[in-house]
Amino acid sequence: MPVDVTIPSPGESITEVVVGPWHHGPGDWVEKDEIIVEIESDKVTLEIPAPESGVLDVRAPEGSPLNVGDVVGSIDTEAARPDTAPAAASTATAAGNSEQRINSVARKLAADKGVDVARISGTGPSGRVTKSDVLAASETAAPAAPEAPAAPEAPAAPPTPSLRPVRRERLSTLRLRIAERLVAAQHTAAMLTTFNEADMTAIIDLRKQHKDAFKERHGVGLGFMSFFVKACCSALQRFERVNAYIDGDEVEYHDYVDVSVAIGTDKGLVVPVIRNAEALSFAGIEQAIVDLAVRARAGKLTLDEMTGGTFTISNGGVYGSMMSTPILNPPQSGILGMHRIQNRPVEDPANPGQVALRPMMYLALSYDHRIVDGEQAVGFLVHVRQCLEEPQRVMFDL
Repeated sequence: MPVDVTIPSPGESITEVVVGPWHHGPGDWVEKDEIIVEIESDKVTLEIPAPESGVLDVRAPEGSPLNVGDVVGSIDTEAARPDTAPAAASTATAAGNSEQRINSVARKLAADKGVDVARISGTGPSGRVTKSDVLAASETAAPAAPEAPAAPEAPAAPPTPSLRPVRRERLSTLRLRIAERLVAAQHTAAMLTTFNEADMTAIIDLRKQHKDAFKERHGVGLGFMSFFVKACCSALQRFERVNAYIDGDEVEYHDYVDVSVAIGTDKGLVVPVIRNAEALSFAGIEQAIVDLAVRARAGKLTLDEMTGGTFTISNGGVYGSMMSTPILNPPQSGILGMHRIQNRPVEDPANPGQVALRPMMYLALSYDHRIVDGEQAVGFLVHVRQCLEEPQRVMFDL
């Protein structure tokens, strides 16, 4: 009797999802606990495994909107397994067998890339040819021999407007939700941005001096983010309104710091949270960031890891940004924007009156003016700058 594949709840308060890409097509044999389809909510992407082994029946194609508990497909557990035929097949039928052991996604990809599936050795269960096998085969395939030069042809006519193609694709649920939140932030908050700049010389020197020993001791690289998280935690404990929420006619203060870290993925920007960042060491922060970034790009984050931050840090500098005005992440009251480090002529602090090239970074703090006054916002950003230029302030809680 067929076993239904139903939509599980990605988390509390989520009732609607959209069917994402299927990893197998109709009629494919799937093993129990093998990932068969992804679903997308407004916060996370969730992979659904097969509840039993059998032949897959797809009920809802990619892009279908469904509710939690709806049936997305079924598994026929009584169907015969395709690869259980007698082992007397000769090598002459290898191509036919390969076609039977390749799912529809991999078959379509092979056709698009011109890969002969009969020449691919499958790495999936029972020798099944997978999408990654097709990609690997397409990358190692020898290029075709160049053809003999043909007689020169007349110049091609210039393209006409009718030959300019246009593509349309549906916005993902995650991207739609991001758009809604960003627009809501601008409509509901009195958002302002204040700027400063930090001399990164001290941090750069510290990293050069200790990065090898740090990685050997902790198994993770020493990046800039741990310094920024530490500096922000120090500033947030002094300027508590930047770490607070507005809830109706009340202010909700937090005696802890949960830092949301903006991470870019191929599906959009996500902001997983580092819990109790004020209590973590530099190594603990770096390990948390690496773990969140890896799982964010693999779509493995849980709903709990995406909610509840009290302050956000966004690093546009990794993309080359020199200056930006980051948008608040509601209901938070502050977000810090990091930017590209670039040598600029400034007054040399060791030799007043003399100009020197120093590695400088622009910092931007966007804040909700309904709860944070300009004096507090500027004071917060100055404290962050001081902690970056003198890292010992963080170590001694100054």
